Amino acid sequence: MKPAAFDYRRPADLDSALALLRDFGDDVKVLAGGQSLVPMMNFRLARPAALIDLNRIGELAGVRRDNGTLVVGAMTRQWDVEHDPAVRSLCPVLPEAVRFVGHTAVRMRGTVGGSLAHADPAAELPVTALALGAEMVLASARTGQRRVVAADDFFVHYFTTALAEDELLVETRWPVERPGRGAAFCEFALRHGDFAVCAVAAAVAVDDGLCTEARIAIGGVAPTPVRVAAAEVAVTGTTVEPAVIAAAADAAASGVDPSSDVTAPADYRRHLVRHLTQQALTRALAQARRPGEEG
Repeated sequence: MKPAAFDYRRPADLDSALALLRDFGDDVKVLAGGQSLVPMMNFRLARPAALIDLNRIGELAGVRRDNGTLVVGAMTRQWDVEHDPAVRSLCPVLPEAVRFVGHTAVRMRGTVGGSLAHADPAAELPVTALALGAEMVLASARTGQRRVVAADDFFVHYFTTALAEDELLVETRWPVERPGRGAAFCEFALRHGDFAVCAVAAAVAVDDGLCTEARIAIGGVAPTPVRVAAAEVAVTGTTVEPAVIAAAADAAASGVDPSSDVTAPADYRRHLVRHLTQQALTRALAQARRPGEEG
C-alpha cells in the first residue's frame, strides 16, 4: 500500500520546524529516520495531514561532551552512535544496546531521538535510557523555551511520551562512565534484528566493595520500559555476591506482569526477565569493579 495524501514540509532549521509544528497542530507527524513511521503510513495505520521532515536540520545531529554528560543530538543516526569512538569511551553501554537495533541498514537511517520519541516498549534505546537515568531535552515554539524531562517521566504508555503536541525532542543527555560505575544491556529476540521479546539494562555504582546505587530497567513486559524497585533494593548496600544477584533477578521476575502474545507466553517472559537481569547485573558489577574503581 501507499500512504494517504499529506502535506510535506522540509525545514532547514530548528526554528522553522518548531513553527511548522505549532501551526499544523495535532494532525502532523515528524519524520526523523522514518524506520517506524514510514511503514505505518504505508499501511495507513498513520494518516497525518502533514509531515515535517527534520533531515535537513544539521544542528540536531552530533555528539559532544558537556562536563559529566554525553549529549547526543536527536537526529544522530544509530549507526553513528554505534561506531563513534567518543560514545564508546564515554558511555559504552549505549553502542552496546544500539547494536541490537534492527539490521545495519535500519541503524544507518534510524535516529536516537526517533526511537525514543516513538517509545516502543520493546525497543532498545528506551530501556537503556531508563536504566541510565538519561534526560530528554524538548523544545517548543509556543513557549520559546526548552525543558528537560528525565527518562523516568518521559515514557507514558504504549508509543506515548511526555512530548506535547508543539514540542520536538532536540537532544538527549546520557551520564558519562566513570570509575566505580558500570552498565550492561542484554536482550533476547527470536531472530537477530527482531524486536526484543525481553530486554534488560542495568546500571550500578560500587564504592569500597558495596553497591551504592542500582537501576534496573526491563523492556517488552509492559506498556513502557519499567524499573522494579524490589530488584534494585535487593542489591543496594550489599557486596553483591552471586546469591544476592539471584535474589534480585527473582524480585525482577516477580515484579513484572507481562502479557502473553504470539511471540511468547507470560511465564516465558518472566523466565527471561530473571535470566537477563542476572546476566546484566553480573556484567554491570564486573565493569564497576574493574581496576581503577573508586573506594
